[in-house]
Amino acid sequence: PAIMLLVRILGFPAVAAVLQSFNLLWGTGDGLKLANYTSLLADVQFLQAFRNTVLFVSSTVTIHLVLGLGVAMLLNADVRGKWLFRVTAILPWTVPDVISGILWRFMFDPLAGFVNSLFAALGLIREPIDWLGDPNLAFAAVVFAEGWRGYPFIMLILLAGLQSIPQHQYEAAQLDGASTWQSFLHVTIPNLKPMLFVAAVLDLIWQARLFGLVFGMTGGGPGNATEVMPLLIYRNYFEFFNSSYAASMAVVLAAVMLVFAVPYVRSSLKKEQ
Repeated sequence: PAIMLLVRILGFPAVAAVLQSFNLLWGTGDGLKLANYTSLLADVQFLQAFRNTVLFVSSTVTIHLVLGLGVAMLLNADVRGKWLFRVTAILPWTVPDVISGILWRFMFDPLAGFVNSLFAALGLIREPIDWLGDPNLAFAAVVFAEGWRGYPFIMLILLAGLQSIPQHQYEAAQLDGASTWQSFLHVTIPNLKPMLFVAAVLDLIWQARLFGLVFGMTGGGPGNATEVMPLLIYRNYFEFFNSSYAASMAVVLAAVMLVFAVPYVRSSLKKEQ
């Protein structure tokens, strides 16, 4: 029953999307066509969205890994009331991505936003900055917002990994005269490698399909500066009603994510054996 349920919920939409992208389902009925995929190679908007997605995913995953590891190490320290700090650190992840995007849109508002008010109070700027109106600043703002919202996911995985490292390894390193940095490089990182791999792959897949934050914060603008693949797929399907073309984009995005998902699945199966 569980397999049948998964096939109905996950399998059918996936197969339907592939068939629709080849014009074999809900199309004109003229038979298999590769026109949708060949058109993607010449579609400037698709290529721009693909580049934006690659840059967005690589930037946010890097921020999540660095920030998540740093916060996890701080929370793993033996301090009083650390449960309170753990709850506080998880809070950004509890905010839905659409709501987070709307909140950050107001915070980056050039006139009434918190960011400009803070920078002005610190004397860093003299005139308001239109963060979401400049293509370069808008993309950086979206990356920053998602870096803040998504790091707790990585933090939780790495915090569990840090707590599983045997304490006697650190004690042995200290007896050998290792510094704190050497203990981090030769004890912490080797033990965290499996967790880092899992966290990076899962976060990469999640960021590649992120829709709500970008939609709520910039809507893909200004122009196409922050338009990522999920947003472009949404527009082609629900605004332009070009369902077959949108399906081909979704298949390409799924194929790229599958490249990163397969090594993760293989490593998980090896652990089970």
